[in-house]
Amino acid sequence: MNSEKAEKKRHDELQAVTRMIEIYCRGKHGHNISLCKDCQNLMDYARSRIEHCPFMESKSFCSNCIVHCYSPDMRVKIKKVMRYSGPRIMFYHPVMCINHALTSLTAKLKI
Repeated sequence: MNSEKAEKKRHDELQAVTRMIEIYCRGKHGHNISLCKDCQNLMDYARSRIEHCPFMESKSFCSNCIVHCYSPDMRVKIKKVMRYSGPRIMFYHPVMCINHALTSLTAKLKI
């Protein structure tokens, strides 16, 4: 896989995580314009994990990765975000949601 394609995947994953954290922070903490301190810390952590992921070429999304690089406490936090935002993201970003579902399904069918 070329680096351009890997960078697109990295960008798409970062966008998905960013949107989901924004939805979570808006719904749980009432922050509409910017993220609260805790959500911003989680976003910074997720960004650093995604930017330094050595498996970007071979995986679809972090949830499908065989190695979970998040620390245990951050993993709990990101799961809470995903659990809350997952059902709601369709109303905020329907195209991104459909693309994410198709990419995940394609990756699962390849296994």
